[in-house]
Amino acid sequence: MGISIGLVGLGAFGSEFAPLFKSHPLVDRIALCDREPERIARFARNPSFAAKFKPSDAYSSLEEICKARLDALVLITQPWLHAPQAIQAMESGKHVYSAVPVICLPDAEEVLQWCDRLVRTAVRTGMHYMLGETTYYRAPTMYCRRQAARGAFGDFVYAEGEYFHPHDWKLADLREVKRSRLASAAGQEWVRIQKGYLDRGIRDTPMMYPTHSTSGPLSVMKTHAVKASAFGYRTRSKDPYFDDHEFTNVTAVYELANGAHMRICEYRELVYPYGDLFDMETFRVFGTQGSFRENRWGDRESWNPLSMEEMREPLPPEVAAEFQKENGERLYGGHGGSHAYLVHEFVDAVAHGRRPAINAWEAARYMAAGIAAHRSALRDGEPQTVPDWGDAPA
Repeated sequence: MGISIGLVGLGAFGSEFAPLFKSHPLVDRIALCDREPERIARFARNPSFAAKFKPSDAYSSLEEICKARLDALVLITQPWLHAPQAIQAMESGKHVYSAVPVICLPDAEEVLQWCDRLVRTAVRTGMHYMLGETTYYRAPTMYCRRQAARGAFGDFVYAEGEYFHPHDWKLADLREVKRSRLASAAGQEWVRIQKGYLDRGIRDTPMMYPTHSTSGPLSVMKTHAVKASAFGYRTRSKDPYFDDHEFTNVTAVYELANGAHMRICEYRELVYPYGDLFDMETFRVFGTQGSFRENRWGDRESWNPLSMEEMREPLPPEVAAEFQKENGERLYGGHGGSHAYLVHEFVDAVAHGRRPAINAWEAARYMAAGIAAHRSALRDGEPQTVPDWGDAPA
């Protein structure tokens, strides 16, 4: 017997995930929720949804869908809503998948408070939480985790991760993303909320969304950051996109719990010579016996280039077959082919009653590394302790 899932948020990003969740063979029933009814209607008219979606499973608010008899909710809503919505859903007895990040707010202390509440809610309710961090399921990350599991790195020495995303990149212009978000009903609410932060002198930074860069190295090494020292770059341009930013680029160096060191860059104001479409989300890991960089594995004997198929792990055949029916050649979906793996991991975990990857404890660690870096950058590099909530209970 399969599970029932409610999809909350059917905008541009949510619409990419809806067909995958619907087509997973362990999902028997789909509910749809959005404040804008035409988004639901688009899927309701799709014949491929008819077997798993009924008109009675359409909802216009999180409050409504939280009352429904569903096993889990998938939250792909505005980033400043993620943590409170995830907590509300868990308190209603639902397992939760949340789009990244845990929450996106300019106030570092408030973000940490939400991380704390998220972990405590997961403990208190017994519900599972999973962060949909795409870097975790990119092919290089999966490959490096396999290499780490067999001890091929030896002792970890150093790692690097970065998210180089120019705000005006023509393939994903952040100014256009911002305009689209603010055009929605939730976006207009955010305009009012953000004004309160700006009135208090609290401004944004890329390190409030660090998970694309921190999750790769930390998940491979199965460790967490304990201390951070960082420096921020303040814009010298007149681009209004950065009017609410304290820093446009931040570079951080970390001491890790395993004794290694890590450098993380979160940059939004630069020109970057892209090779692969999404090679701005990259990482490198170096060990005493082996190292990985730019899709190459090296040891004391040689350096070997690796293809995506060599690095990627196989999906269960029955899952891959259904995803291929839905997506065709784009079997794995976007963000480096990570979407299919994120969907499968969450659905499989809920269906089999196990804790999913990128749980609340892991997600909080990815976020806290960025928060500590921002604290340090505001203090001209003064080292900061990285908060930690420990390992997820067995």
